[in-house]
Amino acid sequence: MAAEVSSSGQWKPDVNPWLIAATVALAAFMEVLDTSIANVALPHIAGDLGASTSQGTWVLTSYLVSNAIILPVGAWASSVIGRKNFFLLCITIFTAASFLCGIAPTLPILLLARVLQGIGGGGLQPMAQAIMADSFEPKKRGQAFALYGLVAVLAPSLGPTIGGWITDNYSWRWIFYINLPVGILAFFLVSRLVQDPPWIKADRSNLRKLDYIGLGLLTVAMAGMQIMLDKGEENDWFASNLILTCGLLFVAGMAGLIWWQWRAKNPIMNLRLFKYKNFAICCLLMILVGGVLNAATVLEPQFLQQLMGYTATRAGEALAGGGVALLVVMPLAGVATGKFPARNMAAFGFACFAGAFYYTSTHFTLTMTFGFASWLRILQMFAIPFAFIAITNAAYVGLPKEASNQVSGIINFVRNVGGSIFIAATGAIVTNRSLFHQAHLQEYMQPGNPAFVSRINALTAYFGGSGKGPGPGLMARAEVYQELNQQAAAMAYQDIYRLLCWMAIGMIACAFILSKNKPGEGAPKGEAMH
Repeated sequence: MAAEVSSSGQWKPDVNPWLIAATVALAAFMEVLDTSIANVALPHIAGDLGASTSQGTWVLTSYLVSNAIILPVGAWASSVIGRKNFFLLCITIFTAASFLCGIAPTLPILLLARVLQGIGGGGLQPMAQAIMADSFEPKKRGQAFALYGLVAVLAPSLGPTIGGWITDNYSWRWIFYINLPVGILAFFLVSRLVQDPPWIKADRSNLRKLDYIGLGLLTVAMAGMQIMLDKGEENDWFASNLILTCGLLFVAGMAGLIWWQWRAKNPIMNLRLFKYKNFAICCLLMILVGGVLNAATVLEPQFLQQLMGYTATRAGEALAGGGVALLVVMPLAGVATGKFPARNMAAFGFACFAGAFYYTSTHFTLTMTFGFASWLRILQMFAIPFAFIAITNAAYVGLPKEASNQVSGIINFVRNVGGSIFIAATGAIVTNRSLFHQAHLQEYMQPGNPAFVSRINALTAYFGGSGKGPGPGLMARAEVYQELNQQAAAMAYQDIYRLLCWMAIGMIACAFILSKNKPGEGAPKGEAMH
């Protein structure tokens, strides 16, 4: 197919760019869904394959590590075989690995298949975003990113619900098998509709130019970070030699990676892009957006399951209202990016985040209903389109079009890293604050406290005794202690939402550091930092 060039000099694909956007979004949705769909199936996977629950978590870790390592490699791979061919290769690897996951007879084989799946999936998100960026003219790019944002945000929310339903009604193996028809369809559509722009030229000689040292340092850093975050709380963090070693590997690997990438002739991650102020700020904001998004997606279903007794499927259903809100708001936010400066859009989104998290912190209680839990999720999701699309769009402002592969790779990389860090950090904070509130509330469990005595007497009578026999009295005290632990945990969740509120307020200030570009136009003059 021969590409078109518009009167303004902007390259245009031969087919409707919205068909291209829908096609690559389908592939990206399949991959993003897989990052969370296996979460609720871990006990079933571990039990079926004769592994412990702790060993079963490696099903998630192995995927996340390989996925994070491949995210920045897309720009180099595209220079070797072309972006379209690399995208097709990623679909093929991901789909084939999904089949291997489904038939895996043992845990080691499943982990190997998950590593392959992560390698294939790691190229889908950034390449889908880069293809969208190049297929649309700048003034319509925000609308395209609205579709991508819907994929990136909605899929993780639907993952636990779909995974729970499939596991409960069929088998955990089907959470992998469902990728097969989607992958085959995506491969066919991409091969027919997608084309590379003229500035992306495949050159097999670039095969020798892979930054092997950078890739090695990235692998060490990401493996150390992911294992540290996944296993830290379980092993009492840095009291464990394993976690301490992983932490040191992460710090050393990341420091070495940054030092090497600034000096490498063909870096795997072009850190020189951080000389552009907008791009650097967008990466910082995207770390926080990815972190806040992933933390909020984990916190609410965790609260509903652990403290309110919801099943995984029921907890997932409580998040569904947020998905509906995204379907409505995301297109509106995409249109708004062509009418308002990116920094104003981002600041508005963060202000909505702050309000939603503050409201959640004051109403997140053990007595809230299913409907109210759904309402809280809707409030939290309302803010995401404005912040996510504005930041994604602003990241490309002022950068040469040839850098689109690197931009998308780094933006997706930092978002995933932010998600991993925030999920682990908020989990640890909830645990620590629960212990703090538990110790504080125990001070009121004294015979001199009329409320405590009244509650004990009421429960003792409920359990069928007068208070003289040891059975009902012990049961009453056990019930009060259980209520105390639940209340302490609920207060810890309120604390974490207050913390997220303050972080969102800080992000409002950061958003206004972005250059005030005109909507739908190029970068402000002199944006690069020298």
